[in-house]
Amino acid sequence: MKVHLRKISGVWDEGYALDKHMLHSTFTGYNEYGRPTFDNVRTEPGEAVYQLKYRKDWSQAIALAQAVAAHILPKFPAIGLVIPMPASEARDRQPVDEVASELAKIIGVISFTNIIEKAHSATGKKLKDMDTKAEKDAELAGRLSIKDSIGGNGQWNALLVDDLFETGASMEAATKALRTYKKIAGIYVAALTWS
Repeated sequence: MKVHLRKISGVWDEGYALDKHMLHSTFTGYNEYGRPTFDNVRTEPGEAVYQLKYRKDWSQAIALAQAVAAHILPKFPAIGLVIPMPASEARDRQPVDEVASELAKIIGVISFTNIIEKAHSATGKKLKDMDTKAEKDAELAGRLSIKDSIGGNGQWNALLVDDLFETGASMEAATKALRTYKKIAGIYVAALTWS
């Protein structure tokens, strides 16, 4: 998979995104239901994320995990566990969980799917409908907590995985929550795409 890595900065120790999500989008008119239609041209990782999330092409989870392992992981110290970002929408299978699981298999560690617990929104608003990082920070305040799921008494470097990096609000909230967990050493982040 062809990528164009971008370093992403935040409260984590180090982070990267594989590639931009969308190269360009051209309005093409309206469909029979009156909804706008677009001709979207995505990067390879962007198209893989789209196919995984919206077309349920689960094979894309493997391709994306391989891209993260090949292009992002060599930039970090040894990773001891993989943590997917909590999902914002309920689905039978969560795309980011699938990528995290495949990545954990590749590097021979465990993926801890439910270690970060996300409380329901008091406002009912969706982060994707908010325009500013400040709005997203306020919406996420106090909503993420840690479930003690890791056995043993050691500390491990964690890789936090998300599908799209926009403002970084979600990853920052998750990182802050993970910093309270004594079994986590360094926190590294990998986003599949950025907007």
